[in-house]
Amino acid sequence: MTQNNIHISDSDSYEVVVVGGGAAGLSAALVLGRARRRTLVVDAGEPRNAPAAHMQGYLSRDGMSPADFLAVGREEIARYGVELVRDRVVDVTEGFAVELAGGRTVRARRLVIATGLKDELPEVPGLAERFGRDVLHCPYCHGWEVRDRAFGVLATSPLSVHQALIVSQWSKDVTLFLHTVSEEELSDDDLRRLAAAGVKVVPGEVAEVLADDDRLTGVRLADGTAHEREVLFVAPRAVPQTDLLRRLGAELVETPFGAYPVVDETGLTTVPGVWSAGNARGFAEQVVNAAAGGYRAGATINGELLMKDLDAAVRV
Repeated sequence: MTQNNIHISDSDSYEVVVVGGGAAGLSAALVLGRARRRTLVVDAGEPRNAPAAHMQGYLSRDGMSPADFLAVGREEIARYGVELVRDRVVDVTEGFAVELAGGRTVRARRLVIATGLKDELPEVPGLAERFGRDVLHCPYCHGWEVRDRAFGVLATSPLSVHQALIVSQWSKDVTLFLHTVSEEELSDDDLRRLAAAGVKVVPGEVAEVLADDDRLTGVRLADGTAHEREVLFVAPRAVPQTDLLRRLGAELVETPFGAYPVVDETGLTTVPGVWSAGNARGFAEQVVNAAAGGYRAGATINGELLMKDLDAAVRV
């Protein structure tokens, strides 16, 4: 953190600033607002699941639009006096002075970093245009809706074998297109499991995703051959939005899915007073997991602030 001697008025001082207005950030803010903590949510408005029409697997919210889910969340936190601004945090300086792109600077006693991640798709013509519709990445999110259709899996690493095996739970017509993976990279166990699951393996680079009448119809390989498919699964490259955590000095650990902060069970990072939740904490945090993580962080922060203030009062 860099030093900043700028004067910050009481109206711009908060007990907690939450960076990120997705499921994790809104959940933390809801708990903190209900605990009567002066809380600000800074939301850049770039949710990871924006391309999806619906979200699944969240008990009581199964099938709900992600946009509607966030809109309800914003309404809920407003009931408890939580403020939300559409802006972007550009820096956090000493004493948790939070600088916003719009020019405002606010101060916080505690921070929740819930900035999520971005998905980078392979550069295959036609792929990005259909992402979240019939180009999918998570069978737990979308598998039921596309069950029993003709699946393709676009391999981007040997880990794509696992994806092909998993999606075979939802369809018995699955083709693994090796794309940038060579046959030699597949282990004997991979080949045995793929055969047992009935997954067809097709070598060769995918040159184009085919669509007609606004629906996916298949893929064309670099050699010109076309394969009819109705759904294509792909594993995007996860890019964690952890710049703020780096600037704050949080310890990060490299994983196959990017660098994520070292946290305890409540989301507390190695920087005192800074929590992380949602996809800023880990790659596999679905909406329901992110909301739970935000809740844990919010409740922990409230208790920690309470005890700190009581201990300070005892010492007076």
